[in-house]
Amino acid sequence: MDGTVLVADDDRTIRTVLTQALTRAGCKVHATSSLMTLMRWVEEGKGDLVISDVIMPDGNGLEQLPKIGKERPGLPVIVISAQNTIMTAIQAAEADAYDYLPKPFDLPDLMKRAARALEQKRRAVVAPPKVATIEPRSETGEDLPLVGRTPAMQALYRLVARVMNTDLAVLISGESGTGKSLIARAIHDFSDRRTLPFVVAQAQDLMGADGPSSLVARARGGSLVFDEVGDFDDEAQGRVVRLLDTLGSNPPRIMATSQVDLARRMEGGGFRQDLFYRLGGVTLSVPALRERVDDIPALAEHFLTRGERDGFPLRRIAPDAMELVRAYSWPGNVRQLENTVRRLMVTASEEEITKAEVEAILGNQPAMEPMRGGDGGGDRLQTSVAKHLKRYFDLHGGALPPPGLYGRILREVEMPLIEIALDATAGNQAKCADLLGINRNTLRKKITELDIRVTRRRKLM
Repeated sequence: MDGTVLVADDDRTIRTVLTQALTRAGCKVHATSSLMTLMRWVEEGKGDLVISDVIMPDGNGLEQLPKIGKERPGLPVIVISAQNTIMTAIQAAEADAYDYLPKPFDLPDLMKRAARALEQKRRAVVAPPKVATIEPRSETGEDLPLVGRTPAMQALYRLVARVMNTDLAVLISGESGTGKSLIARAIHDFSDRRTLPFVVAQAQDLMGADGPSSLVARARGGSLVFDEVGDFDDEAQGRVVRLLDTLGSNPPRIMATSQVDLARRMEGGGFRQDLFYRLGGVTLSVPALRERVDDIPALAEHFLTRGERDGFPLRRIAPDAMELVRAYSWPGNVRQLENTVRRLMVTASEEEITKAEVEAILGNQPAMEPMRGGDGGGDRLQTSVAKHLKRYFDLHGGALPPPGLYGRILREVEMPLIEIALDATAGNQAKCADLLGINRNTLRKKITELDIRVTRRRKLM
């Protein structure tokens, strides 16, 4: 590498490591713990690349990016930050940062990015300065629990930053409780449409002669989100297609969320092909919590802080208790983690939440894999179900069971599951849907389809 690098970070160790690595690579390095000093160097014309932290003793590094762009057009800036949230990634993209890396970063990776930035700077034709601003965000944006430094989440953040100001339709997929609706809200809140309406639509909102046109009128050029579009029936899907084909001028940004695999459902004939391709301009896949275990401590800390702000007692999780939290599979994803942390904040006897207290809550909620069947034989639920199915096939001798087996078996499992869950939540459908990890509208639809009688139910002890 060849060039002068300006490093700004209040951590002396990071300044030392970067200075040594960049010097060995052939660069000259000026390092400082002050944004004021960094900006003076920039104004003096020093540096071919800036590597800057965000939170500094004398200011916010992101807020300096527009000033750097105006003072030195074409000077690349790599942002490094321990604030590993979607807001940091989006703000870095808005401010035209060359790149963004979460802390702790991989040094060889940072060196490769620095080399590319220096080479691009050497070859680049200087463009007119880009006018950029970092605006204060709403409380909703600040509270978004979209926290994570794992590669899966960082890739998601970067993709959100790239698509937020395009007009492409966005399909957000992921399991219940992963934060799909929060991603949709973040895309709106950080986009050029942030001052316009954000409208969430469900299947029933499309009913009636003026249902679709009413939705478009309410959105008024803002964002229109179809919530859990995979649950829409054929009629509702058709209405969405017709709505999208007649948007006219100043249309809203179209987004949709789905916890089911729409591509697979489309292949099986359960979802319209024309609607799938209209909604899937860009697909954002939100990873399940079990796929980003390293983010669990940061998320738990986030929820502890939020709980304290909401009036819960001050709490912290003991290291051995945190290991137990990390080891759990979290079938309900981030939503389940938040509910568990808040429950621990109430039930813990001391400021430090112990391993025993975590076991008392999670010990009765094991990962899905160890669930046991109800025949007393100690089999896993999967093994128990397999035995029942094998006996069902055996009853037909050498012949196959009647067609439609999949639907019949699903009905046999869904009905007792929903009935027991309704009993456990005393008939509260919102709590029941959260417990099952499904959308409330999906639960209502299942109750109707399965003809489940909804009465005042006794809560199971």
